[in-house]
Amino acid sequence: MEILRLVWALGRASARQVHTEMERDVAYTTVTTIMKNLADKGYLRYEREGATFVYTSAKPAEEVRQSVLGSIVDKVFGGSARTLIHTLAGHESLTEAEQAEVRRLLDQLGDRPSESDG
Repeated sequence: MEILRLVWALGRASARQVHTEMERDVAYTTVTTIMKNLADKGYLRYEREGATFVYTSAKPAEEVRQSVLGSIVDKVFGGSARTLIHTLAGHESLTEAEQAEVRRLLDQLGDRPSESDG
């Protein structure tokens, strides 16, 4: 995910650029392997510019986040978003402002018509 976030932020990036921007110490060859795997899985696209492969995002960030989160909810929380939210709320120390924002977001979700409505 760190590599995807960097590609999203940079727009277009070589493995060398991503490696330079990474916060943790990871071997350059690891970065190139992961970027190739992300391209093979359809998350990144690449084109060759001389001897360098330049990568761009193949999917919007929000689409990837929703997909990954959906997978986590299914695999870790047995498909229960409620359990995920309960776990997050219990694990994180939210300020009153953050709690109010979460309530507002949940209220907005409650106002949206469900898929079965139509």
